[in-house]
Order: sequence, then structure tokens, then C-alpha cells
Amino acid sequence: MIYLQLFYTFFVIGLFTFGGGYAMLSLIQNEVVVNHQWIDAQTFTDIIAISQMTPGPIGINSATYIGYSVTGSFWGSLTATFAVSLPSFIIVLTICRLYTKFKESNLFESILKSLRPIVIGIIAAAAAILVTPDNFVDLTSWLLFAAAFIAGQWFKVNPIVTIIAAGFIGWLVY
Repeated sequence: MIYLQLFYTFFVIGLFTFGGGYAMLSLIQNEVVVNHQWIDAQTFTDIIAISQMTPGPIGINSATYIGYSVTGSFWGSLTATFAVSLPSFIIVLTICRLYTKFKESNLFESILKSLRPIVIGIIAAAAAILVTPDNFVDLTSWLLFAAAFIAGQWFKVNPIVTIIAAGFIGWLVY
């Protein structure tokens, strides 16, 4: 039964999310932490951190990790990953067909342009969820964030080096 719940939950998340993985985060958090209570807020934050460090889209990485956390099996990971990816595949296939048919239409172009501000709002909501006091409870976390940001933006340090250094410092501190 849990596999059907996982499939349905992540299929709906994939179906109603525009803007990629970061836009999915607020919906994923609402479903798995608030509605189903499969994991707690701190675990969700840890999943996001791990999903950002691993290769691939953050929404799919999160679904994979949550599927495994909920079921404790490979099949849970596969179910959640497939479910969150399937709507995107169907939507992109449909849009490709529509685009080739209606690419000259002003209405179609207007619809695509209207989605841009909505996507920005969804991504902002995901960022607001991750920066709540419940998720960053200590000064050390903020200092690690600031150091990683400065290293990447000002000193152009390789992101892989930043991730490894932050992991090592986190291991030492915590």
C-alpha cells in the first residue's frame, strides 16, 4: 500500500510542478513532512542537502532518497523516482507536439510567458521553507553557508572542492 501512496504522491507532485526541482521542494515538503508525516522537517532538510550534492536534478534525487527512507528498499526509491518523472515526460511529449502544431499562435506564446512569474514564486516559496529557524538553528550553519557562498561567488572555488570542504568541516564541528 505504501508503494501506491508513494507513486500517487510523487506523480501529483510531478504533475503540478512547473519550474524544475527547486520549484518541487515546497510541494514535496508539504506532502512528505506535513500531510503524510513520513519524515520530519530536519530529515527533509538533510535530504535536500544530500540531493544538492549528488549529480542529477534535485527533485528526482529528493524523490529517490525519500522513497528509500519511507520504504527502506530499492523499490521505494524506484517507485518515487519513476512517479515524479513520468508526468514531466508526458507533459514534454505533449508540449512538443503542441509546439510544432501551434508555434505561430499568440495564445500559446502568451501561456508560456505567463508561467515565468509563477515559477519564480514557487522557487521563492521553496527557499523560504529551507531558511526557517527550524532548519538552521545555529550560527555555525550560517557561517558555513556564508563561507561556501563567498568561496563560490568571489573566489570561483570549484563546487566539488567546496562540497568536500564543507562536508569535512561539518564532520569536525558536528
